[in-house]
Amino acid sequence: MTGLAISLVLGAAFIHASWNYVLKKSGGGIGFVWAFAALSALIYAPLAVGAVILQDFQLTIEALGFIFASAVLHTGYYLLLDRGYRYGDLSVVYPLARATGPLLTVIVAIALLGERPSLVAMGGAALIVGGAFFLAASPAKLREAGAARGITFALLTGCMIAAYTVVDKQAVSALLVPPILQDWGANLGRVIVMAPLALRHRDEIRTAWARQRKAVILVAALCPLSYILVLTAMVFTPVSYVAPAREISILIAALMGTHLLQEGDVTRRIAAACAMALGVVALAIG
Repeated sequence: MTGLAISLVLGAAFIHASWNYVLKKSGGGIGFVWAFAALSALIYAPLAVGAVILQDFQLTIEALGFIFASAVLHTGYYLLLDRGYRYGDLSVVYPLARATGPLLTVIVAIALLGERPSLVAMGGAALIVGGAFFLAASPAKLREAGAARGITFALLTGCMIAAYTVVDKQAVSALLVPPILQDWGANLGRVIVMAPLALRHRDEIRTAWARQRKAVILVAALCPLSYILVLTAMVFTPVSYVAPAREISILIAALMGTHLLQEGDVTRRIAAACAMALGVVALAIG
């Protein structure tokens, strides 16, 4: 990976962990998820339009298909992630979801996209994913009430991550869809797909805006930004490198869970952090 790709991915990791912390702390809910998606669509609309004009991008039916597929997959991702946080700790749900995603992504990239990462890079990916699973596998946390449900939703979230990562990689690198347009289009599609559900829960939307306005605005601004940085890196970097590297956000989220949410288990986090840091170094070298 180039220095630029690493910088983009690490910046995205910090931002991604931050908005997940805000989502977990807020309590989430369907109303919150739809509210921040709708606000994101408004905030980033001028930038998406500007990118299309500056790059003179011609929107084709095929590109629209990839954007719609991403919208559907992202809808599943956010709803499953929100449910996971209702049952499990940030320091369990987040690592499991984020580790499962790149593990499946690397497998698909090798099997279907023809990518051939080096042995050093594969070792780095293994360290990051393995460190994430080790971080989440705290016996004490797994015995807590609701832990099984939290883990189930985390694993399902990971499947969504793998699916939309592969779809979006093809969109920005093969079809040359501008990263900001790909993310904005998928976000707008998510707002539309979730509209019937949002109408049934409109009281929750009003409550989320009234009680968690700052959190809604923060997530609306940070969530797209983190993924736009990742999509930009994927334009010129194999997805089998980017997907594992961005999961350094797991370390950041774990530290937030430990120090800000008082979720404990410091020793396990330090060991996992060391493995993941080595993994990022290996990806950079590979």
